[in-house]
Amino acid sequence: MGKSNCRLTVFFEEPFWVGVFERVENGKLSVSKVTFGAEPKDCEVYEFILKHYYDLRFSPAVDTVVKERKMNPKRIQRDIKNQLSSKGVGTKSQQALKLQQEQNKQARKAKNKELRTAQAERLFELKQQKKKEKHRGR
Repeated sequence: MGKSNCRLTVFFEEPFWVGVFERVENGKLSVSKVTFGAEPKDCEVYEFILKHYYDLRFSPAVDTVVKERKMNPKRIQRDIKNQLSSKGVGTKSQQALKLQQEQNKQARKAKNKELRTAQAERLFELKQQKKKEKHRGR
C-alpha cells in the first residue's frame, strides 16, 4: 500500500477565491479545483474539507516525481511561509486541471452531438409521418 499526500492551496483568481486540491498517490498527481466565491475563513475551509472532500472530482492522474526526505521543522515553517506568499498553482497541477477540462469538454461535445442527432431523427420521422398522412393511398 503506497503513501498518499494531499495539499490544498487557496488563492485569489479574479474575481473569486479558488482552492486547488493536489493529491499524490503512488507517484501520480491528480487535481481538483473548487471556487469559494468570497474569501473563505479557516473554519469554512476546514468545514468544506470535512463535508465535501469525498465529493470532489479529481482530474486523471499525471505521473510526477515524489521526493521523500526528512526536513528540519524550521525549514518546514519557512517553506510553508513561502508557499503562502507565492501565487498560483504548480505547473503539474495546471496540466492536470487542463487535462480534466479537456475530458469534460469532449464528453459534453459527444452528449450534445447525440442530442442533436436524436432531435434530427425525431424531426425526420415526424416529416415522414406527415407525408404519409397527406398521401392517403391515391
